Amino acid sequence: MTQLASFFRKISGLEQRSKSLESRYAKTALQDRPAERGAKSRAPSPLRKRQPTKRPDPLPIPEEPLFKEVTPSEKPNAAKNDFVANIAAKLSIPCPDPTGEERIRDEHQNKALKLVRQEDWAKLSKLIAAADAENAMTPGGMNVAELLSFGARADVVLAVEHALLDRTPEQDAPLMMGIEALEFVLAEHAHDYVIGCIVAQAHMDMAWAWRGIGWDVEIAPRNREAFEAHFARAREIVQSFKGKPETSALLASTSCALQRGADCTSKTVADRYEALIDLNPENTSPLRALGTHMLPRWYGSYDALELEARRTAARTQQTWGAGGYTWVMFDAISVDDEACARLDLPFFIEGLRDIVNHRPEPHTVNLLAAYCANTIGQAFSGNDAADANRALIAECADWIVREHLTELHPMIWAHAAQGFANNLRVASASRFAAAGQEDALRIIAGLFKREIAAGQRIVFTDQGPTSVAT
Repeated sequence: MTQLASFFRKISGLEQRSKSLESRYAKTALQDRPAERGAKSRAPSPLRKRQPTKRPDPLPIPEEPLFKEVTPSEKPNAAKNDFVANIAAKLSIPCPDPTGEERIRDEHQNKALKLVRQEDWAKLSKLIAAADAENAMTPGGMNVAELLSFGARADVVLAVEHALLDRTPEQDAPLMMGIEALEFVLAEHAHDYVIGCIVAQAHMDMAWAWRGIGWDVEIAPRNREAFEAHFARAREIVQSFKGKPETSALLASTSCALQRGADCTSKTVADRYEALIDLNPENTSPLRALGTHMLPRWYGSYDALELEARRTAARTQQTWGAGGYTWVMFDAISVDDEACARLDLPFFIEGLRDIVNHRPEPHTVNLLAAYCANTIGQAFSGNDAADANRALIAECADWIVREHLTELHPMIWAHAAQGFANNLRVASASRFAAAGQEDALRIIAGLFKREIAAGQRIVFTDQGPTSVAT
C-alpha cells in the first residue's frame, strides 16, 4: 500500500492522515503474513463494522439530499402552469415517471449498491464481469457494466460531492475515508480488474468533484493538487492491469477516461477510442466522446474530427448504418461553430434516420428529437454556415416526432436545453424536469400548429401521433 500512502502525501494538509494510513497498512501486512504453522490469516473486510481505532469506515450517505429542493417561491408560477395546461388540452402524450429506461438503470445501480453494503464484492465482481463479457446494454443504450460500477462507488462519490458542494468543506470533513475503504478492498482483490476499475473510476469522480467546472486559473491550489493526485492514483491502478483482459470494454472505457495532458495526441486518443468502440459498437457514449475529444480545443483538429467520424461510420456500418458519423458529430457540432459549418449535412441526416431505425425505442427517439429541436435548434451563433446547417437539422425534429415519438421523457428535453452538459448541477430534479416538459410541449405543439389551428387535438399512441377532431 505504499502507493496509497504516497497518494495521500500529494494532497496538502493530509500528511498526518498519510502517516496514519501507513501505520494501519503495516499492521494489515503483518496480519496477512503466513503464520509459523503455514496458515494465512485473512484481513477483515474494510467495510465491516469495526472499532474507531481500526481501519476507517466508508463515508456514510448524507442524510440531506445532495441538492436541496427549491423553496415554494422558486416553484413554477401560475402562468407557467396555465401554459402547460393549455398545451396539454391540445396534446395528449404519455409522460411516464419514471420511464422504462430510468427504471432499468436504477435497478442495476441499486443492485450493485446493495451488494457493496452487504460487502459481497465477489458476487458483485462476477455480476459486472458477466455484463462486461456480454456487452450487455439497456434498451436505451446504456452499458450495464458501467451502471453497476457507478452503483458500486455511489456511496463514496456522492458523499464527497456533498461535502465539496459549497467548495468550502469543514476542516475535519472525512473526505478520504470512503476512498481509503475502497483501496483496502482493492488490496484484497489486487488481481480483479473489475474492482480495479471501480476504484479507479471513484478516484476520477472524486478528482472532478475537487476540481469543479471552472477555468484552470480559478482552481485553488489545494483543489488542483487533489485533482492531480486522484488522477495519478487512478492511472496507477489501470496500468497495473496492463490492458488485460483485452476484451473488456469496462477496462478500455476506464483507460479512455484517464486521457488528459500534453502526452495525448490526436492519434493516440483516436486509437484508444477506436479500440473501445470496436469492443462494443452499440454503446454510443464512446462515439460521442470521440467527437468531442477530436475538436481543436481538446486533442484533435477539424480534419481529424471528420476523418474519425467517417472511419467510425465505416467500422460500425452493420450496427448503425450512417449513424456512426452522426454519433461522433453529435456533441461536437453543438459546442463548436466551425465543426458545425464543416459538417457533411446529408450524411449526418442520413445517420439520424439510420439511428432511429436501428434503435426505435422511446428513449432514443426523445434524445434525437430533443437534440434536433432544442440543443441544435436553439443554438444560433451568427456563423452563417453553421446556422444554416443548424436550421436544417432542427427541421428533422418534425419527422422524428411525427413518425416515431410515442411518449415524452421530460428529463431528456431538460438536459437537451443545457447541451447535455456532464457537469451540470441540478438544484431540483422535479423543477428541472418540469422545465423540460414545458419546452417539449411548446416545441411539439409548434410542430402541429396547423392541425391545432384547425381545431384538432393531437393524440400520441404506440403507433405515433394521430389527429382527433375536438
